[in-house]
Amino acid sequence: MLKKFPSLLLLFSLILIGCDDKEKSEMLAKREQELLEKEKIFAKKELDYKNLLRMRDSIFAKKDSQIVVQQWPADIVGDWNGKVVCTESNCSDYVIGDQRTDVWQFSSDSTQLVSKIINNNNLVRVYNAKMSNGDVNLTYRSDSTSKKKVEMNVLLNEFGDKKIRGVRTITVDNNCTAKFSVELTRPKN
Repeated sequence: MLKKFPSLLLLFSLILIGCDDKEKSEMLAKREQELLEKEKIFAKKELDYKNLLRMRDSIFAKKDSQIVVQQWPADIVGDWNGKVVCTESNCSDYVIGDQRTDVWQFSSDSTQLVSKIINNNNLVRVYNAKMSNGDVNLTYRSDSTSKKKVEMNVLLNEFGDKKIRGVRTITVDNNCTAKFSVELTRPKN
């Protein structure tokens, strides 16, 4: 039996060493997996950083290039008295024949043309504006927090002596549409 004891002791030691190696292998595999995850996170951050650098460089490049400041022609810029009359509607909020009078201000800032609608000295709406082929296109969209999704488009395409005419189309929740005639006149000073 004594002869078997050293060999049993050797076998038991090898089993213990084998178990220890298995635990170490599992720990190493776990650490390697964690390291791979950290490398992925770092690679994503590095990509974000490179994108930010590219965006910064493009902004500086735009600043270095000549900026074109858009302005309204002299015969449009300024205040206009606006009369808007509903001509077509399948919306419950708008009835044919409804009228509204506001002050329309055509102005620009350093980046874009705008038209502000003012009623009783309160700003009602700001349209983004574009001029193309002699027409004026005004657009407005409600923001994502609004209960109703409203899109307004105004096309001003009839220009006369101290009078501008066009059409405003309102779409509510992509469900109904109302059309209005728009007539703007210069205020008499």
